[in-house]
Amino acid sequence: MRVAEQIRELILKGDFVPNQRLVEADLAEQFGVSRAAVRNALGELAVEGLIEREQNRGARVRVISFDEAIEIAEVRRALEGLCAGKAAAVVNDDEIAELKAIGQAMEQMVATGDLGGYSAKNRELHTRIHQISGQRTALSLIERLRGQSVRQQFALAMKPGRPSVSLSEHLAIIDAIARRDQEAAERAMIAHLDSVIRAMHEVHAAKTRSATA
Repeated sequence: MRVAEQIRELILKGDFVPNQRLVEADLAEQFGVSRAAVRNALGELAVEGLIEREQNRGARVRVISFDEAIEIAEVRRALEGLCAGKAAAVVNDDEIAELKAIGQAMEQMVATGDLGGYSAKNRELHTRIHQISGQRTALSLIERLRGQSVRQQFALAMKPGRPSVSLSEHLAIIDAIARRDQEAAERAMIAHLDSVIRAMHEVHAAKTRSATA
């Protein structure tokens, strides 16, 4: 795995937290690579908006404000709705079976309370829909946006009752794609992202109340 991919994954998992300094020498030792390789990786991640670099102060994991997170979710809604509709138009039988298997795994994980596993399958489902759609430009943009909103996604996963709500939404998306209903697939994906945005507002409001209590 390339250095940029390894650092990106640690940010996505929350192992590297907002505002955390990313020291080239430490990362080079951690990954067993040269400082030049780390420097190039940090430059790539800065372009993606995952980190920020300051003159003479090195790199830090970038903080994403709530307002920016909402904007990102709204852009994802448009892009992912497009991908879901396109996927329904071109999906083959093997891909339908794969999406249904992911859905079944998600159901099992919600039933057993495996939130980490469910979150991973959630990402896998969205990624496979993007890939099936063949919309390479949309996929590239979505991947950048996903990295920037990972902390909000984690907070949603911990929201009581959210996985069950999210599960039904994802199953509706899978069903529409499996029926090759392009309009229904797009509507189901947009409805899911609308639900995500509402939940983000609820989580943010609860944090604000707790901070001011």
